[in-house]
Order: sequence, then structure tokens, then C-alpha cells
Amino acid sequence: MADLIRYDLLAQDALRGIVRKVLADVARARALPGDHHFFIEIDTNAPGLKISDRLRAANPDKITIVLQHQFWDLTVTEQGFEVGLSFGGTPERLSVPFTAVNGFYDPSVQFGLKFVEEKPAEAATETPEPKLATAPRGVASEPEERPAKKSVPRKKAPALTAVAAPDVKPAGAQILSIDKFRKKKS
Repeated sequence: MADLIRYDLLAQDALRGIVRKVLADVARARALPGDHHFFIEIDTNAPGLKISDRLRAANPDKITIVLQHQFWDLTVTEQGFEVGLSFGGTPERLSVPFTAVNGFYDPSVQFGLKFVEEKPAEAATETPEPKLATAPRGVASEPEERPAKKSVPRKKAPALTAVAAPDVKPAGAQILSIDKFRKKKS
């Protein structure tokens, strides 16, 4: 049976909204609040990502950027963000669609999100890996990698049942009318 409502993708979009909101707040304030700083893991093969050829050659699959002390001109839109960073003393401007973000970590509060790209062939037959991950313990130069998990075939979710008539009740359950409930509570 096909999964017509892609809750996994809806959840990822909603969680990417957290990243969007946090970055928009930082861009508006033109500063990071308190000790907050971010490790943002980006898929360097994602459509719409704009980085220099030099960065792409040095990071063929992914790159983790750090927004802490030395970044500038952060701008955020509904689709992505742009930021200026220095890599090995060379200033670069990155344009990153939110769909290219694979991970977001704020070690100052031990908060992290991990997004898993789902390949179309796997979508109908396998369960995707969990979308949330905890941030690495302590401050690290790069977020920790988790070992890959084996994909497990999807199982049909158990059907939910509801008690529709007052004379039908699950074993051991007691059904009270609202009036009896109110009297019992008093």
C-alpha cells in the first residue's frame, strides 16, 4: 500500500522551518545571542547549492560550516540562506537552499537536527532512518557521524479503533456518561 501522505517529508519540512526561523532571527539581529553557534552540514551535491568550484572539489559530498565568530551578510529567505565565510583565509559567499541542509547543531545548548535524504527507489519499500539526532557532546570541530543503520522494510501500521456506541467497550474499560463522571469527581 502506498504512503499517500508523506509524513516523513512533512516532518522534515517542519523541522527545516526551525533552522529557517533561527537563522532569520540571527540575520535580523546581526549577531548570535549568548553563546549560541551553529554547525550546519550541507550536501554539496544538492540542487540549487551555490559554492565555489574550489570548495566543491575539496568537499565532494558534504561540507560543515560553522556560524560563530567570522561570518557576514547572512540573509534568509523561505527557500534558503546566503552567508559570507572565510575558508583558509579566502572569503567565499555560499547560497544554500534549505533542502541542502543535512544537519543543524547548536552545541551551546546540546540541540541538533539531522535530516536524511530519502532516495526515490527506497521511498516505497523501506523505512527512512530517524530524522532527529542529538548534538555532539561538547564543542567539536565537526559533528559526530552516526553509524549507518540497516533499512527495515515498512510494516503496516496497526489499525486504530474507536468506541462508537455506548454498549461497545474494550475489555476492562468502564464507560461513564459525562454526568456520572462529574458526580464521581465531586
